[in-house]
This record gives sequence, structure tokens and C-alpha cells, in this order.
Amino acid sequence: MPFTDRRDAGRRLAARLDRWRSRDVVVLAIPRGGVPVGFEVAGALGAPLDVVLVRKLGLPFQPELALGAIGEGGLRVADADLVRRLGVSAADLAAVEAAERSELERRAARFRAGRERVSPAGRTAIVVDDGLATGSTARVAVTAARAAGAARVVVAVPVGAAQAVAALRTGAGGAAGPEGADDVVCLECPPEFTAVGQWYADFTQTPDEEVTRLLAGEDCVSGRAPGDEDVTVFAGAVPLAGRLTVPERAGGVVVFAHGSGSERYSPRARSAADTLHRAGIATLLVDLLTPTEEADRARLFAVELLANRLVEVTRWVRARTGLPVGYFGTGTGAAAALCAATDYRVEVAAVVARGGRPDLAGKRLGWVRTPTLLIAGAQDTALRELHRDTCARLSGEARLAVVPGATQLFEEPGALDAAACLARDWYREHLTPVPVQRAAGRHLPR
Repeated sequence: MPFTDRRDAGRRLAARLDRWRSRDVVVLAIPRGGVPVGFEVAGALGAPLDVVLVRKLGLPFQPELALGAIGEGGLRVADADLVRRLGVSAADLAAVEAAERSELERRAARFRAGRERVSPAGRTAIVVDDGLATGSTARVAVTAARAAGAARVVVAVPVGAAQAVAALRTGAGGAAGPEGADDVVCLECPPEFTAVGQWYADFTQTPDEEVTRLLAGEDCVSGRAPGDEDVTVFAGAVPLAGRLTVPERAGGVVVFAHGSGSERYSPRARSAADTLHRAGIATLLVDLLTPTEEADRARLFAVELLANRLVEVTRWVRARTGLPVGYFGTGTGAAAALCAATDYRVEVAAVVARGGRPDLAGKRLGWVRTPTLLIAGAQDTALRELHRDTCARLSGEARLAVVPGATQLFEEPGALDAAACLARDWYREHLTPVPVQRAAGRHLPR
């Protein structure tokens, strides 16, 4: 699964669109799912962001079958042959259009919140969505951009069905018709394509409120708050991207460790981090692997590599903030956190492992004297017992907490929040100031 969420997809897509930086470009996102993707693209290119509003005209008795679509400015595209073959009357089609036109106008008023529409006239319009299934919406969006005066139209998506991408590329090279793009950029075009959501770990529906805030320039998905900043930490010569958030009067900082994916943009990580922020605890969400390294599955289980990088990150954040450090580990990052906690070069005040595989720390478990909380789901019997065995092998204070009704990924309503609150309370108890210089002999050396 190549993308963590829409924001992760947007960042990767932006890297492929770098040639458009500093040009006269406007990013037009297809709401709602295309807006988080477009927000990242627009930010990377330094371009204005707006929505291109289109609505599907569905068959009256089978709405998922598209007869055509409408856009702003009175635009309407209909498949006349399909309308004729299905025997749809002009009155029925007009009724569907009236209903969809009303929804289009509602969205325009809601999303822009009184702001003027960004004109693509004479500019390059980059039409962005979270993926292409049939491509029908994107084709109408291209037509809408051309009707608004765009000099050139580029469609950019993280993933798409090969047939849909090929259809949009028909007019590439400047010979495009009203529904053909001048260029199409698609990061993933898998042969076995069934649905856009298949290629995202998190494909939660984007609410109207999020669209409105992103269009207003508020970084709501990433949870930006006062004290937020993007940072780069070097582990040797390898740059690791992170997001550091330090609330006022923070009493400690928790480093999030995960074996794969972008921890900075993970909604699950952000949710837990927000709980800690409200308790006055700083966080550093860091990607322990580079995007290229993530493609090598063996790296995801390279616990020693992850632990060594976590040590370097810990030294950096301790020097940067002066705060005592704790770890929040998930996946193979749980084992990496426990291994790093035994390293003589760092002082770690508390460790929390939510699910994951702390057992992969192996013989290091017996060296861990740092207060450790393991969190398991009550319905995940196998992992709960594995955590129980792991807990018994730790040398310092250790506790196993079980979240009622939760399974392995804590996907049940309230399960993630319950786990975050358990972690918060553990840090409140154990994340207390410690000297910058560690006492000799506290942990066994590597």
C-alpha cells in the first residue's frame, strides 16, 4: 500500500511536479478528497489553491451510473448516446441537473466562505484528485478549467486505473480536446486496480470543514499548532524528516517511533500526539526511514537500524529542547524504542508501546530498566499474550494495559483515544526532568 493518507500522497505527488515551481500555475483540487492532496502540491509549488467544482449527473434510477457532469459557470457535459440508449427524457435529465446544480452552489459557498474564485485564465491549471477510477470527473474538471480560460491543463493524481489515465492522455502534447489534458502525472498505475481507496492506508472521508480550512490556508490535517515546526534530523549522513511540537511550559518530549510509513502525517500518530499536547507534553514525529528505504521491506524489520537512528534523534531533540525524553513505539518501532532505551548514549525516562512487536527487541528486553507501558487490545488475544511475556522479561518497572473491546489496530470507536490517554498518564507519572549528563552504568552498553 503506497500511501499513508492523502497528505502523504500529496507530498509525493508534489515531488514529481517540481518542474512547475515558480511558473504561473494554479492548483485546482477536486473536492473533497482531492483537497488534502492539492494542499500539499500547492504548498510545494508556491501556487494558489482552489477547488474545481463538478457534479456527476447520475441515471435517475441508478445514480452511480454517470450520464455526464456539470461544472461552475453553467458548464454541462452529457453523454448523448448513453442518454438516448437508456431512454432518459429531457425532463428527467433536467431534474437531475437542477438537484446537482443546487449542491454545486452549496459547496461553492461553503468551501470558499466568501473568497473570490481563483481564475486560471492564461495560466497552467493543475487539476488534482486523490485518484482516478473511471476518470469521468477529471475529464469534466479539465473541461471546466479550459472553459475558465486556462492556457494549459495538467491532471495530477497519486494513483489511477490504467484505462482512465490513458483516456486523459489522449490529447497530450497540445492537441487535447475539451476533455483531454495536456499532460497527466500519475505516480501509481497498478494493473490490478479495483478502487482508489485500496491504495491508501487511511482513506477516511474528507469532511467539508477540513476542505474549508485547507482552502483558507490552515494546515488542519497535520494538526499544526503554536510551537509546530518541520525539522530535519541527521542520522549520520541520512536526513530524517520530522515534525516537532512544543506546547508552552512543556514538561517533556515524546519521540514517536514507527517502522514504516510517514509518522509525521499519520492521522493515528497525530491523534495520539494531540492528546499529549493538551497535557503539556511536546512531541517529535519522525520518519526513521527515508521514502526510498521504505520500499525495501527488509528495512521495516531492521530493528537495530531503527534503534540506532532513534538514538541519534533522541540526542538531537534532547539538545534542542532540554526536555526529558520518552518514546512512543508502534509496529517494529516498539522494539526499536526498547532497544534504544538501553543505549548508553541516551537517557530515556519512559517508554510506551501501543500494539506492535516489542518482542523483536530479543535479548535486549532483559536490559530495559526504563519504566515501560505496553498497551494491547482485549480482542487481540495472541498479541496480548505476547505483550504479557514481553512485560515479564523487562528489568525495570513494567505494566501491561488492556483496552477493552480493541483489536490489533485499535480501530474500534474510542479505542485509539483510550490508548492515548493511557500513554498520557504514563508520561505524566514518569516523564520528569533528568540531568543532561547521564549517570554512568545506568544501562548496559550495546
